[in-house]
Amino acid sequence: MRKVIAAVLFALGLMPAMANPAFDLGPAIGTQAPSLGQPLDAAGKSRTLDSLMGEKGLVLFFVRSASWCPYCKTQIIDLNSGLGEIGKRGYRLAGISYDKPEVQAAVTAEHQIKYPLLSDPQSAVIDRFKLRDPQYKPGSRAFGVPRPIILILDRKGVIRAKLYEETYRTRPPLPLILDALDKVTAR
Repeated sequence: MRKVIAAVLFALGLMPAMANPAFDLGPAIGTQAPSLGQPLDAAGKSRTLDSLMGEKGLVLFFVRSASWCPYCKTQIIDLNSGLGEIGKRGYRLAGISYDKPEVQAAVTAEHQIKYPLLSDPQSAVIDRFKLRDPQYKPGSRAFGVPRPIILILDRKGVIRAKLYEETYRTRPPLPLILDALDKVTAR
C-alpha cells in the first residue's frame, strides 16, 4: 500500500522519486552529489563523475556486492537490460560496490555488463554518500556495504531523484527508474 501511495504522490509532483517514503536515505534531493573521487572501474580505469555523465546526467546506483549478494546481481543484470532505454533518455548508468575491481571484472565478463561498475573497497564513496549499512560491524564480511539506492543526477551532479526500498532484498524495478527519468527530464 505504501508503494502505491508513494507512486501517486510522486506522479502528482508532491513527493520525490523514492520507492519507499517511510525513511530518507542518502544525500537530499536538490543537493550536489558528493565527490566520487576517482574510483577504479572493473577494467582498472580511474573514473570521475564527469567521465560517467551522459548528455542529461547519470543514473548512479549503489549495491552491497556484485559477487555474493544475489539481489545485487539480479539488479546489475536487470539494469544492463535497460541500458538502451536509459541511454535514449540522455543518461548513462554506473554502479558502485565495495568489491575490488577484479571481482567486478569477473561479474562484468560473466554477465556481459555494458556499463561501469566502480570499486570502493574502503567504502570512502559509500561514506561520503552516507550510505554505509550500520548493521554490519568490523570483522563482518559485509562491513562497509552500502544500503542499496539509485540516484538520478543531472549533468551538473545535482541529485534530482532517488529510489530505494526498506530492505536490501527488494530493488526498484526498471519501469519505475525509467518513469523517474521521464519525470525528472520533464521538469
